[in-house]
Amino acid sequence: MRLLLVEDDDRVAAALSAVLGRHGFQVRHARSGHEALDALVPDGSDPYRVVLLDLGLPDRDGFEVCSRIRAASSVPVIMVTARADIRSRIHGLNLGADDYVTKPYDMGELLARIHAVARRGVATAAQTAEPDGPNPPRGPLEARGVVIDRERRRVSVHDRDVPLTRKEFDLLALLAQSPGVVYRREQIFSEVWRSGWEGNGRTLEVHIGSLRTKLGLPGLVEAVRGVGYRLIPEQPADGKGADGRPEDGAPDERPAGDGEAGR
Repeated sequence: MRLLLVEDDDRVAAALSAVLGRHGFQVRHARSGHEALDALVPDGSDPYRVVLLDLGLPDRDGFEVCSRIRAASSVPVIMVTARADIRSRIHGLNLGADDYVTKPYDMGELLARIHAVARRGVATAAQTAEPDGPNPPRGPLEARGVVIDRERRRVSVHDRDVPLTRKEFDLLALLAQSPGVVYRREQIFSEVWRSGWEGNGRTLEVHIGSLRTKLGLPGLVEAVRGVGYRLIPEQPADGKGADGRPEDGAPDERPAGDGEAGR
Protein backbone atom coordinates (compact mmCIF):
# COMPACT_ATOMS: atom_id res chain seq x y z
CA MET A 1 0.00 0.00 0.00
CA ARG A 2 1.49 3.35 -1.05
CA LEU A 3 1.31 6.16 1.48
CA LEU A 4 2.29 9.82 1.20
CA LEU A 5 3.76 11.32 4.37
CA VAL A 6 3.76 15.13 4.44
CA GLU A 7 6.04 16.18 7.29
CA ASP A 8 8.68 18.93 7.43
CA ASP A 9 10.56 17.46 10.42
CA ASP A 10 13.02 14.95 8.95
CA ARG A 11 13.57 13.17 12.26
CA VAL A 12 9.88 12.63 12.82
CA ALA A 13 9.42 11.54 9.22
CA ALA A 14 12.33 9.09 9.35
CA ALA A 15 11.06 7.43 12.52
CA LEU A 16 7.49 7.19 11.24
CA SER A 17 8.58 5.97 7.80
CA ALA A 18 10.64 3.21 9.42
CA VAL A 19 7.68 1.96 11.44
CA LEU A 20 5.30 2.16 8.49
CA GLY A 21 7.82 0.34 6.31
CA ARG A 22 7.98 -2.53 8.79
CA HIS A 23 4.21 -2.78 8.51
CA GLY A 24 4.34 -3.18 4.73
CA PHE A 25 3.69 0.39 3.58
CA GLN A 26 5.59 2.01 0.73
CA VAL A 27 6.18 5.53 2.04
CA ARG A 28 7.06 8.65 0.10
CA HIS A 29 8.12 11.61 2.20
CA ALA A 30 7.14 15.14 1.13
CA ARG A 31 8.68 18.00 3.15
CA SER A 32 6.40 20.80 1.95
CA GLY A 33 2.92 21.43 0.68
CA HIS A 34 4.22 22.07 -2.83
CA GLU A 35 6.10 18.76 -2.86
CA ALA A 36 3.01 16.95 -1.59
CA LEU A 37 0.77 18.35 -4.31
CA ASP A 38 3.36 17.46 -6.96
CA ALA A 39 3.54 13.91 -5.63
CA LEU A 40 -0.21 13.47 -6.09
CA VAL A 41 -0.16 14.37 -9.79
CA PRO A 42 -0.93 11.11 -11.67
CA ASP A 43 2.20 9.71 -13.32
CA GLY A 44 1.19 6.15 -14.14
CA SER A 45 2.31 4.73 -10.78
CA ASP A 46 -0.05 3.04 -8.35
CA PRO A 47 -2.08 5.73 -6.58
CA TYR A 48 -1.52 6.61 -2.95
CA ARG A 49 -4.04 4.96 -0.66
CA VAL A 50 -3.62 7.43 2.22
CA VAL A 51 -2.03 10.84 2.89
CA LEU A 52 -0.68 11.64 6.36
CA LEU A 53 -0.66 15.43 6.48
CA ASP A 54 1.09 17.63 9.03
CA LEU A 55 -0.37 21.13 9.34
CA GLY A 56 2.78 23.08 10.20
CA LEU A 57 4.47 23.10 6.78
CA PRO A 58 7.18 25.60 5.75
CA ASP A 59 5.63 26.91 2.54
CA ARG A 60 1.87 26.88 3.18
CA ASP A 61 -0.61 25.92 5.85
CA GLY A 62 -1.67 22.30 5.93
CA PHE A 63 -5.32 23.32 5.81
CA GLU A 64 -4.72 24.88 2.40
CA VAL A 65 -2.91 21.75 1.25
CA CYS A 66 -5.84 19.60 2.36
CA SER A 67 -8.28 21.82 0.51
CA ARG A 68 -6.21 21.58 -2.67
CA ILE A 69 -5.89 17.80 -2.36
CA ARG A 70 -9.62 17.40 -1.87
CA ALA A 71 -10.38 19.61 -4.89
CA ALA A 72 -8.29 17.37 -7.12
CA SER A 73 -8.48 13.89 -5.59
CA SER A 74 -10.52 11.57 -3.39
CA VAL A 75 -7.47 10.06 -1.69
CA PRO A 76 -8.12 9.72 2.05
CA VAL A 77 -6.33 12.34 4.18
CA ILE A 78 -5.43 11.98 7.84
CA MET A 79 -4.26 15.17 9.51
CA VAL A 80 -1.47 14.38 11.99
CA THR A 81 -0.67 17.48 13.99
CA ALA A 82 0.08 19.00 17.38
CA ARG A 83 -2.92 21.33 17.04
CA ALA A 84 -5.33 19.78 19.51
CA ASP A 85 -7.93 22.56 19.81
CA ILE A 86 -11.46 21.72 18.74
CA ARG A 87 -11.65 24.56 16.20
CA SER A 88 -8.71 23.13 14.26
CA ARG A 89 -10.29 19.68 14.34
CA ILE A 90 -13.60 20.96 13.04
CA HIS A 91 -11.93 23.11 10.38
CA GLY A 92 -9.82 20.21 9.12
CA LEU A 93 -12.76 17.83 8.90
CA ASN A 94 -14.89 20.46 7.19
CA LEU A 95 -12.16 20.91 4.58
CA GLY A 96 -12.42 17.25 3.68
CA ALA A 97 -9.95 15.46 5.96
CA ASP A 98 -11.05 11.90 6.65
CA ASP A 99 -9.53 11.80 10.12
CA TYR A 100 -7.64 14.02 12.57
CA VAL A 101 -4.94 12.67 14.91
CA THR A 102 -3.11 14.82 17.45
CA LYS A 103 0.51 14.40 18.52
CA PRO A 104 1.70 12.59 20.52
CA TYR A 105 -0.25 9.57 19.32
CA ASP A 106 -0.21 5.83 19.87
CA MET A 107 1.31 4.10 16.87
CA GLY A 108 -1.15 1.24 17.05
CA GLU A 109 -4.06 3.64 16.91
CA LEU A 110 -2.54 5.53 13.96
CA LEU A 111 -2.08 2.26 12.04
CA ALA A 112 -5.69 1.30 12.73
CA ARG A 113 -6.89 4.68 11.50
CA ILE A 114 -4.78 4.36 8.33
CA HIS A 115 -6.33 0.99 7.54
CA ALA A 116 -9.82 2.33 8.30
CA VAL A 117 -9.64 5.32 5.94
CA ALA A 118 -7.94 3.19 3.26
CA ARG A 119 -10.88 0.76 3.34
CA ARG A 120 -13.36 3.62 3.09
CA GLY A 121 -11.38 4.99 0.15
CA VAL A 122 -11.60 1.67 -1.69
CA ALA A 123 -15.35 1.44 -1.02
CA THR A 124 -15.90 4.98 -2.29
CA ALA A 125 -13.95 4.27 -5.47
CA ALA A 126 -15.99 1.13 -6.11
CA GLN A 127 -19.27 3.00 -5.68
CA THR A 128 -18.07 5.70 -8.06
CA ALA A 129 -17.11 3.12 -10.67
CA GLU A 130 -20.49 1.35 -10.34
CA PRO A 131 -23.06 4.12 -9.90
CA ASP A 132 -26.08 1.92 -10.68
CA GLY A 133 -26.29 0.26 -7.29
CA PRO A 134 -25.67 1.18 -3.67
CA ASN A 135 -23.72 -2.05 -3.01
CA PRO A 136 -21.73 -2.82 -6.16
CA PRO A 137 -20.17 -6.29 -6.56
CA ARG A 138 -16.65 -6.64 -5.26
CA GLY A 139 -14.26 -8.44 -7.56
CA PRO A 140 -12.32 -11.51 -6.46
CA LEU A 141 -9.01 -11.21 -4.64
CA GLU A 142 -6.07 -13.25 -5.94
CA ALA A 143 -2.67 -14.12 -4.48
CA ARG A 144 -0.29 -17.06 -4.98
CA GLY A 145 -2.90 -19.05 -6.92
CA VAL A 146 -5.55 -18.39 -4.27
CA VAL A 147 -8.77 -16.85 -5.56
CA ILE A 148 -11.12 -15.35 -2.99
CA ASP A 149 -14.66 -14.75 -4.30
CA ARG A 150 -16.07 -12.35 -1.74
CA GLU A 151 -19.56 -12.30 -3.22
CA ARG A 152 -20.02 -16.08 -3.16
CA ARG A 153 -17.72 -16.52 -0.15
CA ARG A 154 -15.76 -19.21 -1.96
CA VAL A 155 -12.02 -19.86 -2.02
CA SER A 156 -10.05 -21.89 -4.53
CA VAL A 157 -6.38 -22.77 -4.85
CA HIS A 158 -5.25 -23.46 -8.41
CA ASP A 159 -8.90 -24.14 -9.35
CA ARG A 160 -9.41 -26.47 -6.36
CA ASP A 161 -12.27 -25.40 -4.08
CA VAL A 162 -11.24 -25.10 -0.44
CA PRO A 163 -14.03 -25.15 2.19
CA LEU A 164 -13.43 -22.65 4.98
CA THR A 165 -15.37 -21.70 8.07
CA ARG A 166 -16.93 -18.26 8.23
CA LYS A 167 -14.16 -16.86 10.45
CA GLU A 168 -11.43 -18.45 8.34
CA PHE A 169 -12.89 -16.87 5.22
CA ASP A 170 -13.25 -13.45 6.83
CA LEU A 171 -9.69 -13.65 8.16
CA LEU A 172 -8.22 -14.59 4.77
CA ALA A 173 -10.26 -11.93 2.95
CA LEU A 174 -9.08 -9.26 5.39
CA LEU A 175 -5.38 -10.13 4.97
CA ALA A 176 -5.77 -10.35 1.19
CA GLN A 177 -7.13 -6.80 0.92
CA SER A 178 -3.59 -5.44 1.20
CA PRO A 179 -0.98 -8.16 0.58
CA GLY A 180 2.30 -7.40 2.32
CA VAL A 181 0.72 -5.01 4.83
CA VAL A 182 0.85 -6.12 8.46
CA TYR A 183 -2.51 -6.33 10.21
CA ARG A 184 -2.23 -5.93 13.95
CA ARG A 185 -3.91 -8.52 16.18
CA GLU A 186 -6.15 -5.84 17.65
CA GLN A 187 -7.39 -4.86 14.20
CA ILE A 188 -7.97 -8.47 13.13
CA PHE A 189 -10.10 -9.22 16.18
CA SER A 190 -11.98 -5.97 15.80
CA GLU A 191 -12.91 -6.66 12.17
CA VAL A 192 -13.27 -10.45 12.08
CA TRP A 193 -14.48 -11.27 15.61
CA ARG A 194 -15.93 -7.85 16.43
CA SER A 195 -14.25 -8.02 19.83
CA GLY A 196 -11.00 -7.22 21.58
CA TRP A 197 -8.08 -9.60 21.21
CA GLU A 198 -6.90 -9.64 24.84
CA GLY A 199 -6.89 -13.20 26.09
CA ASN A 200 -7.85 -14.56 22.66
CA GLY A 201 -4.42 -14.84 21.08
CA ARG A 202 -4.58 -18.64 20.86
CA THR A 203 -7.84 -18.40 18.92
CA LEU A 204 -6.12 -16.38 16.22
CA GLU A 205 -3.16 -18.79 16.10
CA VAL A 206 -5.51 -21.74 15.61
CA HIS A 207 -7.35 -20.05 12.75
CA ILE A 208 -4.09 -19.06 11.04
CA GLY A 209 -2.78 -22.61 11.38
CA SER A 210 -6.02 -24.01 9.96
CA LEU A 211 -5.83 -21.64 6.97
CA ARG A 212 -2.26 -22.70 6.21
CA THR A 213 -3.23 -26.37 6.34
CA LYS A 214 -6.43 -26.14 4.30
CA LEU A 215 -4.90 -23.94 1.60
CA GLY A 216 -1.78 -26.07 1.39
CA LEU A 217 0.36 -22.92 1.41
CA PRO A 218 2.06 -22.72 4.82
CA GLY A 219 4.06 -19.63 3.81
CA LEU A 220 1.11 -17.62 2.52
CA VAL A 221 0.37 -16.00 5.89
CA GLU A 222 3.39 -14.76 7.83
CA ALA A 223 3.47 -14.00 11.54
CA VAL A 224 5.24 -10.75 12.42
CA ARG A 225 6.53 -11.23 15.94
CA GLY A 226 4.87 -9.02 18.51
CA VAL A 227 2.66 -7.29 15.91
CA GLY A 228 0.30 -9.45 13.87
CA TYR A 229 0.05 -11.13 10.47
CA ARG A 230 0.41 -10.35 6.80
CA LEU A 231 -0.27 -12.17 3.55
CA ILE A 232 2.83 -12.74 1.41
CA PRO A 233 1.74 -12.03 -2.20
CA GLU A 234 4.56 -13.88 -4.00
CA GLN A 235 6.55 -16.96 -3.06
CA PRO A 236 10.23 -15.99 -2.53
CA ALA A 237 12.62 -17.47 -5.10
CA ASP A 238 14.64 -19.24 -2.37
CA GLY A 239 11.56 -21.06 -1.07
CA LYS A 240 11.69 -19.32 2.28
CA GLY A 241 9.20 -17.01 3.92
CA ALA A 242 9.77 -13.28 4.27
CA ASP A 243 11.38 -13.90 7.66
CA GLY A 244 13.95 -16.27 6.17
CA ARG A 245 12.33 -19.40 7.57
CA PRO A 246 11.46 -22.41 5.39
CA GLU A 247 8.10 -22.35 3.68
CA ASP A 248 6.71 -25.13 5.88
CA GLY A 249 5.78 -22.40 8.37
CA ALA A 250 5.77 -24.78 11.33
CA PRO A 251 7.74 -22.50 13.71
CA ASP A 252 5.11 -19.79 13.31
CA GLU A 253 2.34 -22.06 14.56
CA ARG A 254 3.87 -22.55 17.99
CA PRO A 255 2.40 -20.29 20.69
CA ALA A 256 5.75 -18.69 21.42
CA GLY A 257 6.48 -18.10 17.74
CA ASP A 258 3.82 -15.47 17.26
CA GLY A 259 4.34 -13.84 20.62
CA GLU A 260 0.63 -14.15 21.37
CA ALA A 261 0.15 -16.89 23.93
CA GLY A 262 0.30 -15.73 27.51
CA ARG A 263 -0.14 -12.06 26.57
